[in-house]
Amino acid sequence: MIVPVSVPERVLAADLASAVPSSRVRLSGWVHRRRDLSAVTFLIVRDRSGLAQVVLEPDAARQLDVAEEWVVDVTGTATPNPVAPGGVELTDPGVTVLSAPTESPTLELWRPTLKASLPVLLDQAPLAWRHPRQRALWQLSAAALRGFRSTLDGLGFTEIQTPKIVANATESGANVFQLGYFGQPAYLAQSPQFYKQQLVGVFERVYETGPVFRAEPSDTVRHLAEYVSLDAELGFIRDHRDVLAVLRETIAGMLDAVRGSRAAGLLGLDVPTMPDDVPTIHFADALRLVGAPADEPDLAPEHERMLGAWALREHGSDFVAVEGYPMRKRPFYTHPQPDDPRWSNSFDLLFRGMELVTGGQRLHRYDDYVDALRARGESPDAYATYLQAFADGMPPHGGFAIGLERFTARLTETDNVRRVALYPRDLHRVTP
Repeated sequence: MIVPVSVPERVLAADLASAVPSSRVRLSGWVHRRRDLSAVTFLIVRDRSGLAQVVLEPDAARQLDVAEEWVVDVTGTATPNPVAPGGVELTDPGVTVLSAPTESPTLELWRPTLKASLPVLLDQAPLAWRHPRQRALWQLSAAALRGFRSTLDGLGFTEIQTPKIVANATESGANVFQLGYFGQPAYLAQSPQFYKQQLVGVFERVYETGPVFRAEPSDTVRHLAEYVSLDAELGFIRDHRDVLAVLRETIAGMLDAVRGSRAAGLLGLDVPTMPDDVPTIHFADALRLVGAPADEPDLAPEHERMLGAWALREHGSDFVAVEGYPMRKRPFYTHPQPDDPRWSNSFDLLFRGMELVTGGQRLHRYDDYVDALRARGESPDAYATYLQAFADGMPPHGGFAIGLERFTARLTETDNVRRVALYPRDLHRVTP
């Protein structure tokens, strides 16, 4: 009778510290670094949780043909060592090669930071993202996503999924990607706006996380042609301030999730606190504060930076909300300020001097939509399927949208939003 050999269950590098001393444990991962010294060889093994140290005696090392980025399975004895990652290393190991690279890696992932240029990092994205600090950037985004979902779930929201192939070109005049759809024109959705509004008439409170597409000729450090949008819409509100209150709670939940993540510790990230009361300033007052002409239709990036500095100096806040943007600069579905229809019941939330969120109150009466569209020289007939929900009766509602990559970029004070996007798409890049 053949007695099967007992193989230990795999443990993660981050959990090796809790292994029973002298017990046999098994790691699986990539060879992060091989260091051959005269008396000993060290293999640093990397898995999704972190790094672990494997110690080989000279004879064993000479027989082991492995190098950086080889994929291995290692079974060894858990041995305390205060200078090893996590304070425990594997000794007397057996190493099984699971796969080997066909060529030497083009990036030295074992270095503390990646020194390659941004174009090289983007070209080599599948490899570059293996670097622990690089990988931690997306893990922060993943944590923020969890915080977004869990916060809104706790507030009675329903998660939805809306089409990314749509019939209407746009709702706000932005450029969109056109495609053929079985012999008729269609477009990649630049926003789930129309659908999330309609579904407020079903679920009252909805949210979505998913890609949106902008065919804008913007080649800046803050723009992408495709990004992850975190959208929410809620009904039975009084005005945009109710939306801003939910947004404040949502971002607080996202920051809490990031703060509790392993990635934040790895990066040594100083996660800000969302204030209980977000400093809020009217657009007209904001223009005066930054010394801009009173007829400016929007805030320039320099204005946003000045307002961010003001909020930090006067209120100790990394966040500031600017409300009351001119109606002429907001989409047709935006609700005007009741006492002065020149201004809108909308807002932008700035994070460290950059616009992060756009939100506000929407129109909810059918006749108001018809009037708004005609005032812009557009036919309501072009929006018939969208407007049907309002013809059937909709509650007062509003919502917001957060750009996930921009959130992570500002959180980490990264110089270019492409550094935190897994596979960024812009004017010049459609691969890898």
